Amino acid sequence: MKHSKSLRILSFGIGLLAVVMLTVMNVVSLYELRESTLDAAFDNKKNQVQELTEQVRHRLYRPAREIRKMDIAHLKSHLDQHGELPDYFMDYIKEVDEDPLFGSIYYSPYSNNYCRDKSQPIFHFNPQEGRFAETDDIPARICDGLGLANSQIRVLLGEYRWNNKVTFDTHRTITMSLIILPDREVLGHLTMTINPDYLVDVYLKNLLRKRLGPSEETGLIVWVRDFMLDEILASSDPSEDYYSYDHIDIRQRFPDFLDNWVLHAKIIESPTASATNASLSRNLLALGFAVLTLLGALIFMYFTAKRERDLAQRQAGFLANVTHELKTPLATMQAAGENLSDGRVTNQESIRTYGEHIYNESIRLKKMIEKLLDIARIDSGQTTVQRALQSPEQLLDHYYRTSYHYVTSKGFSYELSIEPNLPDVLLDGDQFLAILANLVDNAIKYSFDRKHILLSAERREDRIVFKVSDEGIGIPRKLQKQIFRKFYRIEDTLTAKTKGHGLGLSIVKNLVTLNHGEITLESTPGKGTTFIMEFPVAATDNGKAYSESVTYKKQIATESQSSDYVVE
Repeated sequence: MKHSKSLRILSFGIGLLAVVMLTVMNVVSLYELRESTLDAAFDNKKNQVQELTEQVRHRLYRPAREIRKMDIAHLKSHLDQHGELPDYFMDYIKEVDEDPLFGSIYYSPYSNNYCRDKSQPIFHFNPQEGRFAETDDIPARICDGLGLANSQIRVLLGEYRWNNKVTFDTHRTITMSLIILPDREVLGHLTMTINPDYLVDVYLKNLLRKRLGPSEETGLIVWVRDFMLDEILASSDPSEDYYSYDHIDIRQRFPDFLDNWVLHAKIIESPTASATNASLSRNLLALGFAVLTLLGALIFMYFTAKRERDLAQRQAGFLANVTHELKTPLATMQAAGENLSDGRVTNQESIRTYGEHIYNESIRLKKMIEKLLDIARIDSGQTTVQRALQSPEQLLDHYYRTSYHYVTSKGFSYELSIEPNLPDVLLDGDQFLAILANLVDNAIKYSFDRKHILLSAERREDRIVFKVSDEGIGIPRKLQKQIFRKFYRIEDTLTAKTKGHGLGLSIVKNLVTLNHGEITLESTPGKGTTFIMEFPVAATDNGKAYSESVTYKKQIATESQSSDYVVE
């Protein structure tokens, strides 16, 4: 039977493992397929945006490609001999001038410093005459373009391998430096203004709409943005008028031209992607629900069984300990009573000693029975709480005074620290003293080398914080959440020799909760433990509660130094 049961459990475990593995494999496969599809779509969209920049580059660099076919040394020779550029070059200039993308065209000899000191002329192309003519009317952007071109060509001239170097001044001008490669000499600069209205309103807008079109068909919206002016210049789909920088998927700069402009793209989910995502979500939801339900049931059964087994073991250990603990005082009382009843003890001092033994053991027996009754009342929900306004100072001082002799007799230094003028709290005084007794008892049990206990009270915003601190063996962090469980004890070489039933801290936790408080602890193994109890500050406008508080305070002010709450 036992073998069959083990076999069934093993088969069930193997089957469950197979289901989980297949589920994981399917989920991974679905995600990989989805990710590969989305990655391919994203790369495709990104390539589309890059192709747009390359197409714009091709359009703007058209004049430079024509010049690369020319012999710049021949241009210089013809200019030196005839004082003007050759006809084929001027025919090329006329074609550029007719291009609506470009505006005015200027030619400046390389040595020209006109923009700085006007020592040499700059020539402007006159389309009516079909030639360059000297001019004094030079726009500032022409000088800006020439300045950039001069700076770049000085750096690159020694290594540059083309016969012209194109320099863009953002979207304002294009300057081509004409280079005689064998001599590493610059003949001059050809500067053309860019027509921004045509570039944006005609060329870019038409290009975007032609290449991309409506976003619902392509799943992509592209904007041309001037990031210096924070302005949208053109869009591939004017019907989609929204734009948000935070929701941009692709950012693509124009390579070495249109410096202040950038392409921003937003990927719109296509119907296919939407259907794929919806199907994936449904499958994941169904699989997840089934697997989680099954795993949850198994985990619940496992931990429930484990908890019941642990509880049964702790209860068995508790029963054995309690039986032993009950027998010890009973045996002592029985032996002492037998000696007294037989008349074998006649000396008054011996009679007093035997009487003390009987009394002390009866008190010890009473406390064990009360602790068991406390647990029984808590478990059955029959614990009564009689809360009233209490003075934190008087409560703590009362317990300190009544327990001082006992604690110090165990070799402990015992301190009390109370912040002055603390407001009242609403507590059951007897239960609070029981809480302190259990915590101090714990501190005494688990302090071996450094014997020091500190009781303290302070205010923290709208709560009163009580602390019981020791310098004992401490509690490992991983066990700190378990020590308030009933019958739980930390089993190690240090605690094995200490008597206990695992009930004290469970009682403390329940009593603190019943009084609307919270208990936590701070502990470092080898350095000590501090139990922290927080109770809310009580309102003082309740006449009944206040009178009960006063009666209680008078009671503890007149009590003797003995108390049932002294730990023993």
